[in-house]
Amino acid sequence: MPPRRRGSSGFRGVRVHPRGRFYAEIRVGGFRLTLGTYNTPELAARAYDAAAWRFRRPRRDMNFPDVESLEEVEFLAPAPSLVDDEDRRRHRQVQRRIAIAEHDEQLMRQWRAQFPNDVVNTDAFFADLRAQRRFNRRHRRAVAEFELENPNTTWTENDPRWDDIWTETTSDDE
Repeated sequence: MPPRRRGSSGFRGVRVHPRGRFYAEIRVGGFRLTLGTYNTPELAARAYDAAAWRFRRPRRDMNFPDVESLEEVEFLAPAPSLVDDEDRRRHRQVQRRIAIAEHDEQLMRQWRAQFPNDVVNTDAFFADLRAQRRFNRRHRRAVAEFELENPNTTWTENDPRWDDIWTETTSDDE
């Protein structure tokens, strides 16, 4: 039987990505083990060889037959990660969520273009809300500082209102 044809990278188990990176994978018993993407074809080939050693493939199936032991292979390349049905399901789920988020953003752009007055009203509402929160923080801090100076305070030692002394009053993030 003739030797298996090697891809455009020149190494077994290594493919070239359009962006110039190199993708390594090995197939074992119906599973595809993704070995990762690498900057050079040699690194990707080393990862393939490491997986081939772990699956006890013959040396003729390896890219670098000069490697003598599994320990040397493990030093040269990390362990592979298994791509299975659960990984594919999670990936599809993430892709659906991304598509929904992109669709929502598109609808919001259309809404803003169609109803510019609502956008102005919404901005004004949130500006008022921020100002009200800022006022409330400043008021709580002033009350806590007053109680700290007052020798006849009615607040107990463990009263959570004491924490308002350290409340940040210059921030607009709340």
